[in-house]
Amino acid sequence: MFDPGLFLVALVRLGVAYAIAFIIGRERERDDQSAGVRTFPIVAISSCAFVILTNQVVNTPDAQSRALQGLIMGIGFIGGGAIVKDAERVRGTATAAGIWATSVAGAAAGYGRFELAILVGVVTYLTLRLGKRLDIGPHTDKRA
Repeated sequence: MFDPGLFLVALVRLGVAYAIAFIIGRERERDDQSAGVRTFPIVAISSCAFVILTNQVVNTPDAQSRALQGLIMGIGFIGGGAIVKDAERVRGTATAAGIWATSVAGAAAGYGRFELAILVGVVTYLTLRLGKRLDIGPHTDKRA
């Protein structure tokens, strides 16, 4: 049954997750990475929706923990696809980590923990944006 109150709560939570992830995805796209403004928001809103649904359907802490474990494993699989190794280096680790962090921000928004979602989003964005300037030496990947 449709509940307008639950709809509005979900809309706000999904909107926060989307906004945070879009900003991070835009940063990745500026660097011409494979994942950007399509991937990051989808990861965040999916994580957010998964948490909202789990909270409404599952009412034991143990079951919610297992659902989060499944979410974490699934995001790890997606992030693993962003990592590419060639003969000289490994690329995509920062994108994979960004996908994982964006999922956490989405899940936090799904729980209504907007302060955590925003904090994770800001730290992730700043790390991806400013961290490039700190990369030094041949061991680092400027395009990760």
